[in-house]
Amino acid sequence: MPALVKEFNDYRTRMNEVILGKNNLVIKRLWNLDTNTYENGALDKKTKEMLGLVASMVLRCDDCIKYHLEKSHELGVTTEQMYEIFAVANIVGGTIVIPLPAGRRNTGRNY
Repeated sequence: MPALVKEFNDYRTRMNEVILGKNNLVIKRLWNLDTNTYENGALDKKTKEMLGLVASMVLRCDDCIKYHLEKSHELGVTTEQMYEIFAVANIVGGTIVIPLPAGRRNTGRNY
């Protein structure tokens, strides 16, 4: 596992423990809803993760993107499928969702 993925997963695990440790009923219910949303149903888990990735890209949530990228990889999303996911995100969200090289700030301009 690459170091960045391990670092992200370790941080996520620590923060989940802190948040769930507060024993807040609303937070627990939201997390349960999130977990159940991505279970197999009329749509399978893989499709739901791909949808989650598109939504995360459009919303520009870096942590969400990382999470859904990892889950998509675990569920066998191919490189070809990933390019189509990126295409859908670009059509829905515009070119703002295209990742920029490290250190370059996305100004919100489409070019």
